[in-house]
Amino acid sequence: FSASEGFPTNKEAGKPCLNLKSDFTCKIHKNLRKKGLKGCTAYDCFGAGQKVAQVTYAGQDWQKAPEVAEEMFEVFLIMRQLHEMLWYITQAANVQTEEKIKTKLNSLISEMNNITQSTPEVIIKLDVEAYRDKVNYLLKQTSEAVRNKVLKGQKSSLKHKKTIAGRADFFGANLKKISLRGADLRGAFLIAANLSENDLTGADLIGADLRDADLSGTNLENAIFVTQAQINTAKGNASTKLPKGITRPMHWDK
Repeated sequence: FSASEGFPTNKEAGKPCLNLKSDFTCKIHKNLRKKGLKGCTAYDCFGAGQKVAQVTYAGQDWQKAPEVAEEMFEVFLIMRQLHEMLWYITQAANVQTEEKIKTKLNSLISEMNNITQSTPEVIIKLDVEAYRDKVNYLLKQTSEAVRNKVLKGQKSSLKHKKTIAGRADFFGANLKKISLRGADLRGAFLIAANLSENDLTGADLIGADLRDADLSGTNLENAIFVTQAQINTAKGNASTKLPKGITRPMHWDK
């Protein structure tokens, strides 16, 4: 958590935020955007915090039981990764039409859901990377299936030459008139890019950086792997079509 990414200060994971109140609420929550704390408004733990507090530790309070605090924070970091992966493979299962892959996805969802109910000891010893490999494999297969269906054998018209650490660089790019249907935008830098009034049906946006991207009038209704956190960092309006389950940010233009 760094100040440059829109958090109050540079903070290591496991260290309480300086704005955290004793009842675990944020003392400046209503003014986060006014203070320019976009990192806070975008952050999403995918329900991992609630799972750790209410299930793993059965309502135990780390402030009242400081002896478990360090372990609880470690478990949370792992749980967040598990919940994030679960969110993605659940999305994949919802759009996947190939029964073979859909069965694998549902099996992995069940397996990982069971793991999240485990004891702290089991979770800490878990090989998270092994699960990440399984998840990524199925997500890529799902992405290809969805995008190919939209493109119907045609190649995407999206071209990019520049990359940053292997990720497509569309920083500030004007993509308004570029066809993005079925586009592979996995991990792309779309910071301050103009995607307004575009159609992203079937486009894969997993891990794409949408900070200050213009989504005014953009159709994202059937884009895949779009998270609430991504949308919270972008700009949009009442005409922007969002995927099911994604809420329109309050700060967007009417």
